[in-house]
Amino acid sequence: MVVIEGMIEEIIFSNEINGYTVCEIKKGKETITVVGFMPFINVGETLKITGRWVTHPDYGEQLKVELYEKVLPKTTEAIERYLSSGLIKGVGPVTAKKIVDKFKDQTIEIIRHYPKKLAQIKGITPKKAVQIAEIFEEQRELRDVVLFFQEYGISPAYSAKIYKNFGANTIEQIRTNPYRLCDEIFGISFKTADGIAKSIGIDPQSKHRISSGIKYVLSQGAVSGHTFIDEEKLGEYASHLLDVDLDGIEDALVSLVLDKAVYVERGDGGSRIYLNSFYNAELGVSRKLSELSNLKFDGNLDDFDVKIESVQKKEDVVLADKQKEAIREALVSGVLVITGGPGTGKTTIIKSIIRLLEGEGYKFALAAPTGRAAKKMSETTGYEAKTIHRLLEIGYTADDEELIFARDESNPLEADVIIIDEVSMVDILLMNHLLRAVPIGARLILVGDVDQLPSVGAGNVLRDIIESEVIKTVKLTEIFRQAKESMIVVNAHNINKGKKPILNNKDKDFFFVTRRSQGGIVETVVDLCKRRLPQTYGYDPMKHIQVLTPMRKGPSGVSSLNVELQRVLNPKRKDKREKTFGGYIFREGDRVMQIRNNYDLKWKSIVDGKVEGTGVFNGDAGIIRKIDMENQRIKVCFDEERLVEYENAILDELEPAFAITIHKSQGSEFPVVILPVFSGPEVLMTRNLLYTAITRAREMVVLVGVRDYLYAMIENDRETRRNSDLCGKLKKCLLGIGW
Repeated sequence: MVVIEGMIEEIIFSNEINGYTVCEIKKGKETITVVGFMPFINVGETLKITGRWVTHPDYGEQLKVELYEKVLPKTTEAIERYLSSGLIKGVGPVTAKKIVDKFKDQTIEIIRHYPKKLAQIKGITPKKAVQIAEIFEEQRELRDVVLFFQEYGISPAYSAKIYKNFGANTIEQIRTNPYRLCDEIFGISFKTADGIAKSIGIDPQSKHRISSGIKYVLSQGAVSGHTFIDEEKLGEYASHLLDVDLDGIEDALVSLVLDKAVYVERGDGGSRIYLNSFYNAELGVSRKLSELSNLKFDGNLDDFDVKIESVQKKEDVVLADKQKEAIREALVSGVLVITGGPGTGKTTIIKSIIRLLEGEGYKFALAAPTGRAAKKMSETTGYEAKTIHRLLEIGYTADDEELIFARDESNPLEADVIIIDEVSMVDILLMNHLLRAVPIGARLILVGDVDQLPSVGAGNVLRDIIESEVIKTVKLTEIFRQAKESMIVVNAHNINKGKKPILNNKDKDFFFVTRRSQGGIVETVVDLCKRRLPQTYGYDPMKHIQVLTPMRKGPSGVSSLNVELQRVLNPKRKDKREKTFGGYIFREGDRVMQIRNNYDLKWKSIVDGKVEGTGVFNGDAGIIRKIDMENQRIKVCFDEERLVEYENAILDELEPAFAITIHKSQGSEFPVVILPVFSGPEVLMTRNLLYTAITRAREMVVLVGVRDYLYAMIENDRETRRNSDLCGKLKKCLLGIGW
């Protein structure tokens, strides 16, 4: 074994997920190539490495790391290089030189023990001096956390996320209760937390372990869309997970009920077990919808025909009977649901309702679940629409400790008419927050396509409301003349009815390109994006074309397609910085997508730098504007207006988005959609998945693959049933049963 100590001159390669690194270490005048697992090291740091020499067939002699530790730099040169590395936010090369020039070889001692002295340097305030010391200390703590969790197979990236969540004394907190990992850190499984618990001697029969296992099973159910799990099934799942008998599970369940962590709803068909938040949301939504729907308004319908005639002239439209019915109901109903597929006139109805009620002095609020859906709503109606989160004014309490919606029952929305689009995407928790902010006396209009895929989050809100048959609903089925000219609209309705689509009509907008092999599908999809569609129709592949695919894995899945599409649409160049993370190379100019809700992320408007907000949400799409290697940040611009900075610890919330899954496309609309069609699991390759993909396109759809697989998807009308009881609770509320 060899032991060397030296300063990191250059990091040649670093895998952010597992910490595998290739770097060059300067030891005196000698430069040594070092390889191995060395997470979170930076240029300018000094390492003490224990390893052995190996010879690489291409790169020659290298030192393979067995053990390493960070050593605080001792010489003024090493200290200055260390501080200049960008390791400490706010300290760049100029500031580092000033600090070292002032304190010489005592610099590290000053930072660690007398940080206020840093304020003697021009440009460093007392506050910044303290921040420098805090960040310096955090680096030491983070290193300890990474080393602790490596023993349990937790990657450096997740270790950083854990440290960000728990802060000081992370290791002590996890030793006390390792199950907090799976409770609080997205992506850490119960199995991982359980392994740590066993290694530190926590009793497998402890009620704390069993309680955590039950909550984990319920939370995994929620990930699959269920608001509850039947008690018998819960016992079966939890017993298998924990390897304990049912008596222990029942005892822990009683404790969880007493702690108000879960709720048990008894019924004739057995008991349903909810996480408390989902039960309260279902109950809250049903009660508020019932309360709002019981209100009837004097819509002054005596001159309704005259009003409709006026609207038709202003909008230059001829309204169908169903559209007029929807408008009439909006004038008199407390809650109205409008549902229908593409081309059935939902937008025309919204615009007409606004025209009628705005003229009478009513104040409106328009919103949709995602930024893209809200932007589309604004463009089609001509009125400002916000995301639901922005409408509810998401933010923090005064002490910055708790995330809240500023709009609720104590501070309701200041609107007389609230219109929500793309309601099929709204899960039960968000709907509950929304309804809490709707003032009694306001009209609520919910618009959506019930045949779309259900929400990513738990619940089946739109379908449950419609199926309850207690909320006034207008179902639109007629396709209007202009929409009939689009094969996208016609074929979407054909597919929804189980009919075969009309393919390759000349001068139309719906095409099928036959390719038999997976390789041929991928090659054609890439060529369509890179050459054929841009050259023939003038589409910009970075702005106008979106590849959607049913699956994540396989040659035609998201992962592979993104690599191939990045290669041709945003190739490697000297002037484009890039960063490897999670097996993917992020590059400046890449299309990316946020893959889960992050209410903490702050954003700044690029249009008006003074406008700021909080929250980036699942499905938000953007472009990487800048990769800041010095400060270890990636800057992403979402929806061409919001700029967000990502630290390394949360980069797993970003995915490349040259190709995305159909599920992630919900609420979005693209000029052109390209969809590979291939064989896949029956449970996934369904009619409503295909229908959802096609209805995301505004101007053109191109399917690439095998027709037999397309027809098989159309015939497969299988739907995965979600456990939710909003429908039942709505019926009970309206009938006044049991509440």
